[in-house]
Order: sequence, then structure tokens, then C-alpha cells
Amino acid sequence: MFEVSNNVKLNEVLLKSVIIVLFTLVIGGLVGFTVINNSKNIDNEQVLVDEFIPKAVKENIVNTSTVKYINRGTMKASWYGPKFHGKLTANGEIYDQMALTAAHKSLSFGTLLKVTNPRNGRSVIVRINDRGPYIEGRDLDLSKGAAIELGMLRKGVGRLKIEEIALRENTTPTAIVN
Repeated sequence: MFEVSNNVKLNEVLLKSVIIVLFTLVIGGLVGFTVINNSKNIDNEQVLVDEFIPKAVKENIVNTSTVKYINRGTMKASWYGPKFHGKLTANGEIYDQMALTAAHKSLSFGTLLKVTNPRNGRSVIVRINDRGPYIEGRDLDLSKGAAIELGMLRKGVGRLKIEEIALRENTTPTAIVN
């Protein structure tokens, strides 16, 4: 009787494991996720990736070697939101305070910046879509959504690490950033 009980428990564990794996693959296929290519992958791992990831998910694989991070140093940043929400930005978009956007006096519209709060290590990628800030000594105005992600909503102003995200030379974009 002891052996039957162990076999039943083993079968239950195996069944639960199979269900979890299938559920993960189905959700991954429906929602999509990003797999970052890593040069340390060995051949066996790559075979597993190619063999078991659905085609819809494979189309979302991003080769991170096509982008580079250009260090722009630190900038004094603040955030803006409620007063401007729903109004036009300098590039003609309607401002959404919860979008991950920012205003800068001279960077081109569409420029992507990786902004890192050195106090807590949190980072966010924002897109320049507006002009400002218009307060002396400030270099970047973040949306309220970006400030929340960086954990600087309460303080309001901080010195943040800025990296510009750019395509490497001779590359074709593999992902579109909205």
C-alpha cells in the first residue's frame, strides 16, 4: 500500500508540473515576452529555445546588441503632470501624465533616455516629447508616471543618471518603440 501511495503522489506532482509548464507557454504565447540574446548561451540551450518557444513569441526576441547606451552624465530632474494632463506637448501629442515621457530643452523629439535614480537604483526608459523644464537649474522634466517608477514622486526633484539609447551603426531596428 505504501508503494501505491507514493506512486499516486509522484503522478500528482508530475501532472502539476506539466500543467504549470503548459500554462506558462500558453500565457507567454498570448501575452508575449522578450528573450534577451546572451553570447554565453551554449548550443544546447539555443536548441531548447528554438524547439520550445512558439513562433509568435520568437518574433518578439530582441537582439540587444543593436542598441548602445551613451552616457550623458547626470541631470537635475523634476516631474510635471496634473496641470498639463490632456494638453498639447511641444511635438503635438496630447500629454499623458502617466506615460513614460519627458521634456528637455534641446534633445530631439523621440530621443530615448534610460533614467536611473542613484538613491534607489530604479530605472525607466522615457521618450522626449516636450520642451522644458522652464525652472532655472533643471535639465529634465519627467512625466508623473516616470517619477513614480523612479520613486521620486514625493521628493519632486533629484539628480539622476542619464543614458541615451541609440541604434548602433549599420543596424536595422528589430523592435519598434512607441
